[in-house]
Amino acid sequence: MIPFTKAHACGNDFLIVTEDAAAGRDWTELTRRLCARNTGIGADGIEFFTWDNSNPEKKSGRIRLHNADGSIAEISGNGTRCVAAWMAEAIGAKAGDTLEVETDAGLRLCHVDAVHNQNAYSVEITTGMGVPKLSPRTVTIPGGVQVPGMEVSTGNPHFVIVVDNTEFAVDGQRWQSIGQQVCGHPDFPYQTNVEFARVLSSSEIEIRIFERGVGPTSSSGTGTSASAAAVISQGLVRSPLHVIAPGGAQTVRWDATDAELELTGPATLIARGEAWEE
Repeated sequence: MIPFTKAHACGNDFLIVTEDAAAGRDWTELTRRLCARNTGIGADGIEFFTWDNSNPEKKSGRIRLHNADGSIAEISGNGTRCVAAWMAEAIGAKAGDTLEVETDAGLRLCHVDAVHNQNAYSVEITTGMGVPKLSPRTVTIPGGVQVPGMEVSTGNPHFVIVVDNTEFAVDGQRWQSIGQQVCGHPDFPYQTNVEFARVLSSSEIEIRIFERGVGPTSSSGTGTSASAAAVISQGLVRSPLHVIAPGGAQTVRWDATDAELELTGPATLIARGEAWEE
């Protein structure tokens, strides 16, 4: 049996499995099996976790992320926040505490803003997401359609497209189709996450997300961060920015191009269980 905890951040759901529990197993195949929506538990990915034993207060740990298709990702902002919520519950963290989570994109500091433990265990967390790196780019997809956007790195790759319609369509094509074509485009040999951003006001945007290794998803922490950085850098909005995804809203603060971007949002523990081994 493989013990797991399931958590979600704005509908972006993850399984948390300790490295000890997964020892000796093929993590790629295990992830595909457990994340399958109909034949497994169902999730957008697995965060494989180990505590940092050098920290006696258990306020730090290390995660390695596999997407639902088994591929390895550098980081998920929402996944990191889900792990921070799991850590907070495990050690009885309180508002004001800071948890350290080492990822393949570097160390992320997760500040606990509030803890809610009535019907479900949920936390509000502000995570330092590093300094975004941005570069304008135009991608040409089949049919000769040119898709202008902003290439953004928030520890993992993103391509942010600004749209002006409620369907998030580009050149008359559905955003899901454009997302798939851009994600797997030869310009991105390791693929890229794709976001579509629509400005609602100077302090609010709405986004849609095509996530590498997952497909259309309800939320993304790094995608929210990348989308915010792209529109702030173009002077379309200002910080702090309210970012609405299908799964819920998060807040981004990015006050200078050389400053660290901060992402604030909720994470909730859903269930604990054990998965049968095959």
